[in-house]
Amino acid sequence: MADPKGFLTTGREVAPTRPVEERVKDWNEVYVPGSLLPIISKQAGRCMDCGIPFCHNGCPLGNLIPEWNDYAYREDWTAASERLHATNNFPEFTGRLCPAPCESACVLAINQPAVTIKNVEVSIIDKAWDSGDVTPQPPERLSGKTVAVIGSGPAGLAAAQQLTRAGHTVAVYERADRIGGLLRYGIPEFKMEKVHINRRIEQMRAEGTKFRTEVEVGRDIDAAKLRKRYDAVVIAAGATVSRDLPVPGRELKGIHFAMEYLPLSNKVREGDLTVSPITAEGKHVVVIGGGDTGADCVGTAHRQGAASVTQLEIMPRPSDERPGHQPWPTFPMLYKVTSAHEEGGERLYSVSTTHFEGDEDGNVQSLHLIEVEFTNGKLEQKPGTERSIPAQLVTLAMGFTGTDQENGLVEQFGLELDERGNIARDADFATNVPGVYVAGDAGRGQSLIVWAIAEGRSAARGVDRHLTGASDLPAPIRPTDRALTV
Repeated sequence: MADPKGFLTTGREVAPTRPVEERVKDWNEVYVPGSLLPIISKQAGRCMDCGIPFCHNGCPLGNLIPEWNDYAYREDWTAASERLHATNNFPEFTGRLCPAPCESACVLAINQPAVTIKNVEVSIIDKAWDSGDVTPQPPERLSGKTVAVIGSGPAGLAAAQQLTRAGHTVAVYERADRIGGLLRYGIPEFKMEKVHINRRIEQMRAEGTKFRTEVEVGRDIDAAKLRKRYDAVVIAAGATVSRDLPVPGRELKGIHFAMEYLPLSNKVREGDLTVSPITAEGKHVVVIGGGDTGADCVGTAHRQGAASVTQLEIMPRPSDERPGHQPWPTFPMLYKVTSAHEEGGERLYSVSTTHFEGDEDGNVQSLHLIEVEFTNGKLEQKPGTERSIPAQLVTLAMGFTGTDQENGLVEQFGLELDERGNIARDADFATNVPGVYVAGDAGRGQSLIVWAIAEGRSAARGVDRHLTGASDLPAPIRPTDRALTV
């Protein structure tokens, strides 16, 4: 193990963030550049090298966490990077965006603060990029087989990279104008600067992966024709249908889905727009939804100069400490203060929106809410608690309900859906259509980035075996696997 006494002698220390008054004036990542390397080796030394490393159970990728913690402690960054990449195609994505179920499952977390696994991970990969340890890995020989991947989010990119390295000729189809899916247009720059996506794309190009942007399968190209053109197809189109809020006043101007609002600020950062057509500048902003996407809206509104920001959540405020009914090593629901929340705004829990009010021009001006409580498992309103709050921009960040069916992809392929409306698949991630596979949120439903990458890697094995009769590619999960819960 790294440091036999590290977990006893070293306290948990996380990456420091830049001052709020500084970072809300720009779109750079919130952490102090270069601040991790001076502390990360000691933090990696807190790893106990457990006989049964439950962090493996928390992470669907099966990351070899004790191994790369040991190398990081010894500052053998090349070996650490090799072990990190053995199970994860894109650790710079997960190290910045994953909520770290591995840390919740850390054995040290039974009675102490967990090892800073995410910080160690991102330190290793950033060091690897800086030192030139991340290089293209083109296949030694080509199989002569072709694969189309629909969608360039983490699942699609993982599947594409695995299949390219296995020797297949892979083309990734993306309906947006740039590669990256939600990584590109759903994640604000202050959470992950897009340079991290860009250099991975260049690595994949050098390995042989082809990319086709601004092509929506189902609209721009017929799905049946695509199937005839390729030996196999992987659908990784995500779960992009936003959950709506059907209350009076929903039709007012100024009420937008989070995925209408967030991509525009990223397009400004890309230089496509001078200013966002949907801006929070000078407005009272209300974000409906208490998850990570809602927090992204909060941080974006701060940077656009909102007059005020209020985030609403229908569920009660989570506990500051692990609840008794969510024991280790499950992923607990805890009160989380993200970098966006540190920057200001108000958070209201146990409230439900009843309706919106607008002005004479049809612009939203206020939101009416009421307090709610769960009684015998049923959500009930509390009489006498109604009130209104100013709202000149409202973003709906209440999650997603499934993959897009309006573009014709599902119908044209003739795909079967499961009871949740996701694309059905078998144990090899194959759909009911021969040669067509599905990975990521399109088959699993809305989930985490680590599950998306794990799905992409696992689906790649199913495709490889279909094309060649056997496969040495890893499959970290099965389609039926779920997060560790009670």
